[in-house]
Amino acid sequence: MADLGIEPGAAVLLVWSQPSSPAALKAQAEEVGAAVGAEGRVAVENIEMLLMSAHPPSSFHWVVSGLLPDSCSTHSADTLAEMLRVLRPAGRLLLDEPLAGDGAPAARTTEKLVSLLKMSGFTSVMETSRSELSPEALSSFREISGYQGNASQVRVAACKPNYEVGASTQIKLSFGKKSKAEKPALDPNTVKMWTLSANDMGDDDVDLLDSDALLDEDDLKKPDPSTLKAPSCGEGKKKKACKNCSCGLAEELEAEIKGKPKNNLPKSSCGSCYLGDAFRCASCPYLGMPAFKPGEKIVLDDKTLTDA
Repeated sequence: MADLGIEPGAAVLLVWSQPSSPAALKAQAEEVGAAVGAEGRVAVENIEMLLMSAHPPSSFHWVVSGLLPDSCSTHSADTLAEMLRVLRPAGRLLLDEPLAGDGAPAARTTEKLVSLLKMSGFTSVMETSRSELSPEALSSFREISGYQGNASQVRVAACKPNYEVGASTQIKLSFGKKSKAEKPALDPNTVKMWTLSANDMGDDDVDLLDSDALLDEDDLKKPDPSTLKAPSCGEGKKKKACKNCSCGLAEELEAEIKGKPKNNLPKSSCGSCYLGDAFRCASCPYLGMPAFKPGEKIVLDDKTLTDA
């Protein structure tokens, strides 16, 4: 295990799967224990029981899975997520997994395994080696997967990000005043090109148009007021000027209202005047007159108005 980069004092989680001989598992655990030394720590877990383990988060520097030569391990998304949880920030994962050929039905390829590791949260995922499966591991793989073709053992290395899941940090923001960028200097030739002087105004090459020459005789004639009215202005049962009338209709209607004589005949709103004195008010102008039909126009003479 020294060639894997495991340093003394590291905490290593060794994951194994069935079938594995107890002798091979013991030898691997002793090899890892020798690499980490007395200050290190080695824990051994079965891959099927890993999700039920009680390891606290960020417990190990290394997770090594499936490196026994007589077994094969298939890593699910839940298993990889648990391995990421127990790893410390910047911790390392090293796993071996048998992969079938690309033509195998529903086969997991190296690309799919790398993608699954990235989706689980690992970074720096890369294939480090590929080798043939041992007869024992191949037999176990065919029994688990049901694929009877050949397969190869792929070793993949990955890292946990250098921060814990849910970690936060303070971001320092600078709200200082930004120095205004200096405007680029203009080329004097460009400024001269777009500048007109008094001498240029009299130059024959400069064509200046007289504004009076743009109007003809028809433009100078005073328009007829009737042509200024909108087509819909004043239409309907009652003549009504627009809100912003500018054709003179508003003034015309206002003059008509001022010149209209006012009707000084008294009016009553009680609605019972036609029924007779028993139903009329004390100040009713029809008081003392006989009843009349509803809607009949009654004209009062000056004497009656005076008596009322």
